[in-house]
Amino acid sequence: MARHRDEILTFLYPPDLEATNWSAERAIRPAVVNRKVFGGHRTRAGAHAPEVLRSLFATGAPWKQDALAFLSNLICTPRGDALELPAN
Repeated sequence: MARHRDEILTFLYPPDLEATNWSAERAIRPAVVNRKVFGGHRTRAGAHAPEVLRSLFATGAPWKQDALAFLSNLICTPRGDALELPAN
């Protein structure tokens, strides 16, 4: 533990760093409930599709992007050239 003492309880120092992963847990909760209600996924591809969609929608959300417009733009633009998200 002495070797890692600078890494232990690091969340105490930066005031804007959360001490828990509560926000991440809340973010994935709807997907977990959906998976349980519908009985999971039967194939790897069936499980991968919702993962990708959730990731895309979560990427656009902080910039207040319309999820369907964001996905449509991504699909219709060759090589994703039009994926220009505003700077944070």
